[in-house]
Amino acid sequence: MAGNPFTNLFGQSPIRPIQTHMEQVHDCSEQLVPFLKATLENDWDKALEVQQLISALEAKADVLKKNLRLNLPKSLLMPVHRSDLLDLITRQDRLANCVKDIAGIMLGRKMRIPPSLADIMLEYAQGAVATSAQAVVAINEMDELLETGFRGRELNIVEALIVELDRLEHSNDKIQVQVRARLFKLEADMPPVDVIFLYKIIDWIGELADRAQKVGSRMQLLIAR
Repeated sequence: MAGNPFTNLFGQSPIRPIQTHMEQVHDCSEQLVPFLKATLENDWDKALEVQQLISALEAKADVLKKNLRLNLPKSLLMPVHRSDLLDLITRQDRLANCVKDIAGIMLGRKMRIPPSLADIMLEYAQGAVATSAQAVVAINEMDELLETGFRGRELNIVEALIVELDRLEHSNDKIQVQVRARLFKLEADMPPVDVIFLYKIIDWIGELADRAQKVGSRMQLLIAR
């Protein structure tokens, strides 16, 4: 019998499947910007197309997550705890869920972003996606880090990547403050329900960056142990 392919893969290392999952999650995150562009252009057919792609990518990430949880070995011949890796997988998965929620609610309500917010909202979304991309870079160094026993030059590389991840998330927080300030000036001329939902979208985009940063935080805990 060939056996379960995930089991075979884990027999070599539990890290590569986790990296694959993060890459799949980021593929989903990357679609946030084209989705927002479609809504800004009032192209709801395109928005639907991108939203369906987001849902499909999130579903693939979900399958990977479930397979990881089911097949992660009970004991690892590695300087990491199984529970830490399971927590890392959960944190990664939340990024895809966040993007799916943003696209779902915006498409369902056909939410329009005010033109005066368009540029900064795109910048804000791009910043969140950049944070997700940096999380991928950091996660992809994990196998090298384990090979060195969490020591030496590779440790310094990973620590620098996590510092950059923190910087990107902090930078995105600053843009969020600017977005909220601009929206505040527009509130009086907008339907209150639209304002409430737009604030929610702003929060969720910020949460995408925050969740990516928390992937790095979990990596830091793995390094510290």
